[in-house]
Amino acid sequence: MQKLFRGVIKLSAHEQDDGYLDKTPIFQFMLLSLLIPLWAAAASLNNILITQFKTIFELNNATSALVNSAFYLGYFVIAIPASRVIKKTSYKLAIVIGLSLFTIGCLLFFPASHLATYGVFLIALFAIACGLSFLETSANTFSTLMGPKSASTVRLNISQIFYPIGAVVGILLGKYLIFNDGASLATTMAKMHGAARLAYGQRMLQQTLLPYKYLIVVLLVAIFIFVLTQFPSGKPKQRSDQAAAKSAGVGETLRYLIHNKDFMKGIGTEFVYMGMQTAVWAYTINLAMSFSNRINERDASTFMIYTYIAFFCGKLLATALMKRFATAQVLFGFSVVGTLALGYVTFVPNESAVYLTILASGLFGPGWPTIYSQTLDTVTDKRYTETAGAIVVMSIIGGAVTPLIQGLIADMTGSVSLSFIIDVISFAIVGSYALSYYKRHQAASEVTHMEELL
Repeated sequence: MQKLFRGVIKLSAHEQDDGYLDKTPIFQFMLLSLLIPLWAAAASLNNILITQFKTIFELNNATSALVNSAFYLGYFVIAIPASRVIKKTSYKLAIVIGLSLFTIGCLLFFPASHLATYGVFLIALFAIACGLSFLETSANTFSTLMGPKSASTVRLNISQIFYPIGAVVGILLGKYLIFNDGASLATTMAKMHGAARLAYGQRMLQQTLLPYKYLIVVLLVAIFIFVLTQFPSGKPKQRSDQAAAKSAGVGETLRYLIHNKDFMKGIGTEFVYMGMQTAVWAYTINLAMSFSNRINERDASTFMIYTYIAFFCGKLLATALMKRFATAQVLFGFSVVGTLALGYVTFVPNESAVYLTILASGLFGPGWPTIYSQTLDTVTDKRYTETAGAIVVMSIIGGAVTPLIQGLIADMTGSVSLSFIIDVISFAIVGSYALSYYKRHQAASEVTHMEELL
């Protein structure tokens, strides 16, 4: 079994002393990249569930946002334990554990749909997120190591291109398996009372488990392939004089990271970015439906498909631009335009605003992988890399906070449009971080150039 877990599909690259590879092994890199659509599908299904649960359980905007809160809380809680598993074992084992927990979470949707209790669904989503936390903590960092260090940020951006593909698949599964055609669910259930309403709501909850049946099959296949494939350790080789220091404890690591100001700035920015991205996507369907009583959930979810297509195009454009411009320059440019687009959504309350949310989603393209990689690069002592990567993943907890705040704003003002002001502020913060990062590294490059001349 131990020999089997080492993999029968061999690695075609040489691992260097710093943990990076001398070249990118295409098969292993593609396997890691294909994990991304899996967690993207799970995350995009949340946007479907929010709309469905809001009507069935008669929730307000803030309470329905607890779907994302439960989901991203799982990331926050498990990221550090996942990093310790990576440190003590391997990235590969952490991925297999993540896929297994993901599968268990999907299986929990079966009892949740029968019990018909909102809290049980939240537990299932939390379990799924625990698995995804293992996957993201391992796969994102592992992707940066799958080749020469000089191309680590570009490599992560390339792998993240697969995210919109999984997100579209998730929305399509929700659109056709969960949402009904015809009148909206709210309109249909408003005409029902008592036992009839409860029975219909129960039937609609049964439909929520259908997409997860397909995910379970894919996950089992993925576990099998990963077990059979050989991966590098992804860990720097220790010199004999470093032997005593090779095992950095959590306390030591946290002290190092807390005093790393650039790392902390990156963590804060990733928190803000993930909150904004999650909130915009969580409220796009509600925004579309707020402008017309004639549109149903299935029709409104089509805007989410356009959203993820725009996100995909934005990633392609950002990756292409990064071949000519610094990654921070690209992130800053996208942030400026994105802030203006979300400003339009906030202050122009008509159907055209929905199309600006689609544009804004395209401008999210370079956000997560660029901030992630730049933040990880600030960790110069690679003994702390696994835990640092986990803490960056923990910043995903922003996805639990911002949608909740946006929901409270929507409930207090009675306007979904005005609630997008929190996203305007968030994108401006991301732009400020990108500009600061670029100026800092440009100054460092100039100093290095002057030293070389002298």
